[in-house]
Amino acid sequence: MREDFYHYVWQHQYYDKLNLRTTGGEEIQVLRPGHRNADAGPDFLNARLRIGEVEWNGAVEIHLRASDWARHQHQIDPKYDQVILHVVASADAEVTRTNGSVIPALALQTRVAPELLARYHALVEAPAAAPLPCAPLLQLVPEITKTMMTERALLERVEHKADAVMTLHDSLGQDWEATAYHALMAAFGFQKNSEPLARLAKAVPLPVLRRHRHDQRQLEALLFGQAGFLVENEETAADDYIRDLRQEHDFLRHKYSLAETALQAHEWNYLRLRPANFPPVRLGQLAGLLHARPALFDALLTAQSVAALTEFFQAPAPEYWRRHFRPGRPGKVPALGKSSIDLLITNVVVPLRVAYARHVGQPAVVESSLALLSQLPPEHNQYTDVYDALGFAHRTAAESQGLLALHKQYCAPRRCLHCTIGSRLVQQPRVAR
Repeated sequence: MREDFYHYVWQHQYYDKLNLRTTGGEEIQVLRPGHRNADAGPDFLNARLRIGEVEWNGAVEIHLRASDWARHQHQIDPKYDQVILHVVASADAEVTRTNGSVIPALALQTRVAPELLARYHALVEAPAAAPLPCAPLLQLVPEITKTMMTERALLERVEHKADAVMTLHDSLGQDWEATAYHALMAAFGFQKNSEPLARLAKAVPLPVLRRHRHDQRQLEALLFGQAGFLVENEETAADDYIRDLRQEHDFLRHKYSLAETALQAHEWNYLRLRPANFPPVRLGQLAGLLHARPALFDALLTAQSVAALTEFFQAPAPEYWRRHFRPGRPGKVPALGKSSIDLLITNVVVPLRVAYARHVGQPAVVESSLALLSQLPPEHNQYTDVYDALGFAHRTAAESQGLLALHKQYCAPRRCLHCTIGSRLVQQPRVAR
């Protein structure tokens, strides 16, 4: 049994209210159960109760066992002094506020219908191998419920990404151009190399980059030199182009005191990557983009369509990096692919635009940014394929992102009662289509 079940029971008042009394024998009338608290402190705020002859306004805290109150140190936390009722499954202890006053308790274990509890257990205790906890019961859920939950999960996922953008924005002195630069650099790592590319953005500060982005040779020297790719070895010993970039980097590194922040070649990941995804290839594509698109943020913010953004990202890499997978190792390198561009729009452009729209109060920009996801094709991976097979709509990237959020935030951690689908199944054993 998990505590979230009793959160659900209290929030929706799914328990027997006949002769409702505290463990001390006082009559209870629930006038308002309160609303869920997403921050630190009691579980429900602004509750309104009549206990005995007195009407109370305050908070409600919920535990499986009353003794969890002391285990969580609530008796010494002033935030919990506002609690007017302690709702528990089992009342195994008396609890107090910081001033020693006793808090009334309501024990619900014997007041919850066994069939409600059984339906809850059927979801959260589904075998780990089950694709979704609710998979056997999905035929009982109306399509509109599944659609609304997927859309809700999408919004939560985009908001979460926008929050990360705002954190980055604040760390960069609220400079939106710098935010776009750092976000784009990290995203070009496509997970495997996101972390070293994020560090490379710090190793090549935007003010330094701005001074040299007009000169492609100097731009390459900065990026590849700070990435640790210009070292002399067996492959590069006879490569005049790399030798020239190395000399240029040595000059710029000393000029801007960049030596301490430079990365080493061994810090990049190549394992299980196709040559087209090698770090030097991605960095060459970035060099072409940064050289050809001097105003990153403005371009990403004002693009009106996926076609315009696709054109933006298709800036050609420098000639050398179209013919080399690694320094000194020749080969025909493909341009940045459409699927990669779609991921950049999903993971950089949309969160960046949503973060900016929230910052300046432009809800229309949020809507237009989310609309971009509906113009992109769906992603297919091991997670979305599960939902696809179970009949969830999966026609656009918007739906893919919603399904990924549904998996990560609800299905995998078995947060069924926080999900509209799971909540409906627990509430009603039979749901008509």
